[in-house]
Amino acid sequence: MKTTVAILQSAFGNNMNANIANIDSMIREAASQGAQIILPPELFQGPYFCKTETEDAFAMAHPWRTHPVVTALAPLAKELGVVLPLSIFEKEGPHYYNSLVMVDADGSLLGIYRKSHIPDGPGYEEKFYFRPGNTGFKVWETRFGKIGVGICWDQWFPEAARAMMLQGADILLYPTAIGTEPEEPDLDTSRPWRRAMIGHAVSNVVPVCAANRIGNEDGQIFYGHSFIADHRGDLAAEMDDQETGIRLANFDFDDIAKARASFGFFRDRRPDLYDKITEK
Repeated sequence: MKTTVAILQSAFGNNMNANIANIDSMIREAASQGAQIILPPELFQGPYFCKTETEDAFAMAHPWRTHPVVTALAPLAKELGVVLPLSIFEKEGPHYYNSLVMVDADGSLLGIYRKSHIPDGPGYEEKFYFRPGNTGFKVWETRFGKIGVGICWDQWFPEAARAMMLQGADILLYPTAIGTEPEEPDLDTSRPWRRAMIGHAVSNVVPVCAANRIGNEDGQIFYGHSFIADHRGDLAAEMDDQETGIRLANFDFDDIAKARASFGFFRDRRPDLYDKITEK
């Protein structure tokens, strides 16, 4: 299967409708260039509110099926015939999650993934807002391939990538919101951030895409550097730290599957020796 994937990179403001309209426009442009799977950044409905612990922010969450992001963009997926992994702030009863809704190219909602790894530190106070995900790692069979998705902090964990590969993923996608560290302003994590995911690409022989936001949000600078890596870990597309834009790459999942088989990583796995990984 030959598939074209796109990543989107942008800044986002306080007006959710304006942010959705912005992503709508970018999706249309990506589709006009031939994209079939289009990845926006994490929590693009608004600013990255997790910088601080603010009770009022809970009002921005909605049930996933009726979330404004989903009700606005699922019809667009059907109109354009594209697959849209949509990151949202989800409310389920009294519980709140950092979630992703997978929308297939016919506009149908294939299901939801809830972020498994929740960070907690200066500038990234996510444990105040989100419960750890209870969906397990997910892979969806879409019109344009089997897609595995982790959300931001998930991208640092090789176990998450491998779990999705064992479910048959053709490609791994990571919507992201990452930038400067308030307590360490001279610390630039953009290069190790890329390397961690490129490692997933190499060790699983799979393309990896990451879509990050940009912009200055009350002193927290989101550093972009969104990219697409091929199954060898080579960069097929990338953006800088300030660019608003779209990047595309083409993949033949059947050819990549042959390369994956020939490398032998999955043939030579030794799960009988990996007990330590699952010890608490």
